[in-house]
Amino acid sequence: MEALSGALHALFNSWAIPGAFAGVMWGILGGAIPGISPSIAMALLLPLTYGMEPVTAIVLLASTYVGAEYGGSIPAILIRTPGTNSAAATAIDGYAMARQGRAGEALGISLIAGLVGGLFGLAVLVLATEPLAMVALAFTPPAYFALGILGISVIASLSGGSLLKGLLAAALGLMFAMVGSDPVSGVTRFTFGHPDLLGGIKPLLVMVGLFAISEMLAQISQPAWAKASAEHARLKLPNLAMMRRLFKPTAIGSVIGTIEGVTPGAGGTVAAFMSYSEAKRWSNNPEEFGKGSPEAIAAPEAANNVVTSTALVPLLSLGIPGSNSAAILLGGFLIHGLQPGPLLFERAPEVVYGLYGGLFVANIAMLLLGLVILTPCIWLVNRPKPWMIAFILALALSGVYSIHQSMFEVGLVIGVGVLGYILRFCKVPLLPMVLGVVLGFMIESNYRRSLLLSGGDLQIFVTDNVSLGLLSLAVVLTAYSLWSEFFKSKPVEPVVAKEVQA
Repeated sequence: MEALSGALHALFNSWAIPGAFAGVMWGILGGAIPGISPSIAMALLLPLTYGMEPVTAIVLLASTYVGAEYGGSIPAILIRTPGTNSAAATAIDGYAMARQGRAGEALGISLIAGLVGGLFGLAVLVLATEPLAMVALAFTPPAYFALGILGISVIASLSGGSLLKGLLAAALGLMFAMVGSDPVSGVTRFTFGHPDLLGGIKPLLVMVGLFAISEMLAQISQPAWAKASAEHARLKLPNLAMMRRLFKPTAIGSVIGTIEGVTPGAGGTVAAFMSYSEAKRWSNNPEEFGKGSPEAIAAPEAANNVVTSTALVPLLSLGIPGSNSAAILLGGFLIHGLQPGPLLFERAPEVVYGLYGGLFVANIAMLLLGLVILTPCIWLVNRPKPWMIAFILALALSGVYSIHQSMFEVGLVIGVGVLGYILRFCKVPLLPMVLGVVLGFMIESNYRRSLLLSGGDLQIFVTDNVSLGLLSLAVVLTAYSLWSEFFKSKPVEPVVAKEVQA
């Protein structure tokens, strides 16, 4: 009851409800544009949330995540060009249904399955986050240091298939985080005498540069996406008989999405493809998969929409983002002076409960807006690609400039974007670098505090039981990644992945 009353109070005493509708609308439009992932859509809004109330800002960003996951299925179904990575599984049978003249039916199944998955994920978020955070309240400075190391090691191990590249990206992020003033002594370092660097490099600037600017630079060299036909701009919701058929694949997607969402580094793409495979395994009509099966749309769409909520469980309870989009949301918290983790429930409970209520409103808004926004999405997909790239670059840079009216920060974002483009070219994952930036302060400050408590004795990190357990887990995960990379045979490429590439 406390969570419900807190959510209602936060929603009706702020602009959170309009923010949820606006976020979902922007997310659907952004997700419908191929190449604009949920994290990029969120990153473009991040500078604009600087002057908002914390509840409204967080709900706006989280709602964008919800909308983008659904929006990505629109071009996946209409033109077989996934708007988001997690919509790639939907493209297999969604496009097959579109070629059969059933595009409206496929879009309706995507919408309803996404709604069910989103509400299921929200229930998991509400029930699991606070108990986990209460356990984390017993953490000491050594334990927080170990938690930060674990967060980076998990993401670095699971990103990009290369442990070395993942750790390299994480180290780059930690280097960015160390620019500015020492968290204990206040001594400046790595500023090169430049006053604009005295306050450090804000995670916001790194996120916008890495996700938005680098993606636009990458899109410049890629061919334009296909055009969508306006005759498909009519959505058809599934009837009762179809809903009964979709119950099993939707349930499969919801369960797998929950497991993958709370696992740092997994995310919606992994959940979508696993759900596709399991739905086919348990289907009464497996022969229809790949040829236009409604079940093959419901399972991955439920899974990637569950992840929009369950990926926030480790973020809110432990302060560790498990995906690119969760990392952007972490940036939104930091902008408003809030540190996600167990103390957030004590220091700003209205923000947490407001987020719960905002996610519920966002899922309802996704259903309502999904019925009317299809035509504008098709219009967007059909715009010339150079226009879209120029618009997004202008939006990102003007948003950054509006924060402090600083051309230095604009130049810094462009520089980080170029670095991100180089890292993409070298196939270095970006998420470990972002985590290095956002977790860098927690790691360094708690490391220094621990040494102050122990008089410089490093044994404090192994005498603290929680710290020892987390560091041991980080070592095990890193060792497993090394073993998988160098000693295991190359895995067989999944059939569904081959079908997407076809």
